[in-house]
Amino acid sequence: MPWSALAVIVLALFFGFLNGVVDSGSLVATAISSRSLSPRGALALASVAEFVGPFLFGTAVAATISTSLFRPGVVDEPLIASALLGAIVWNLTALNVGLPTSSSHALIGGLLGAAIASAGTGAIMPSGLTFVLVALVLGPVLGVAVGYLGLRLVLLLARAATPSINQSFRRLQTVTVIILALSHGTNDAQKTMAVIVLTLVGFGLLPEYRVPEWVVAASAAALALGVAMGGSRVLYTLGRGLYRIRPVHGFSAQASAALVTLSATVLGGPVSTGQVVSASILGVGAAHRLSAVRWSVARNLIVAWLVTMPISGLLAGGAYWLLSRL
Repeated sequence: MPWSALAVIVLALFFGFLNGVVDSGSLVATAISSRSLSPRGALALASVAEFVGPFLFGTAVAATISTSLFRPGVVDEPLIASALLGAIVWNLTALNVGLPTSSSHALIGGLLGAAIASAGTGAIMPSGLTFVLVALVLGPVLGVAVGYLGLRLVLLLARAATPSINQSFRRLQTVTVIILALSHGTNDAQKTMAVIVLTLVGFGLLPEYRVPEWVVAASAAALALGVAMGGSRVLYTLGRGLYRIRPVHGFSAQASAALVTLSATVLGGPVSTGQVVSASILGVGAAHRLSAVRWSVARNLIVAWLVTMPISGLLAGGAYWLLSRL
């Protein structure tokens, strides 16, 4: 393997690790804030499920990114490296200020920015781009809707229950943390897989677009390690900044986010799991009481989502301009 290909793969795995760090707070925020799990226990449980998830649900998302976005012959070493650099720089910036940004938006924005800098807009396949953008936009919309309806349904089913049902919701969040982490692991690890596959094919080290087992294992391990490291500032923003989360809220939000993410994964849609979780928390809060949600914090979340893709694209385009001249 050429050293340059190895360098890009290492960069991709670092992106996967950082993806886990950025999203770890959103995965366990509700379980910790509702005092259903301890921070250390929640992150340990989530990291194990993150590693297992990519082996269970196929590689449809990786296929979407690696084969549907760009025309044949466009992707090369500087493009992939630039896309990763743009996404990594933005993720580090967002992590530093505590914004629950989207690693998926950052990566897609980076890939698009680098591709346009490399070969213009003609490098992008409109059908593939449309599918990816629809998945990214629908993810949080469905998160809000399913979260809202999910809490309404849970409250309806539990309307005759005694206050002791809160203990049941606390115990159930152990299950929902595992399911949510499995769904996050399988969707987000596939983005790292896709970049590595593009690298291997581009260097002639892989004859076709498929995901070798070692790529699955390496991507899963990088993401799981990142989740284990935790993201406390994002955790605070989602767990305490939006509204007071009780066990029923945590259970409903996590179950809703897992349902949306797993459905998208099976269909090959690269959704932003962090966005879906945040949106589900908002939907659950709105279903409880609109005035309970701190909408100024929600507005900041939405702004962070909207700026992620264009900023990552600009950073990646600038990185490509520099790398192509070295």
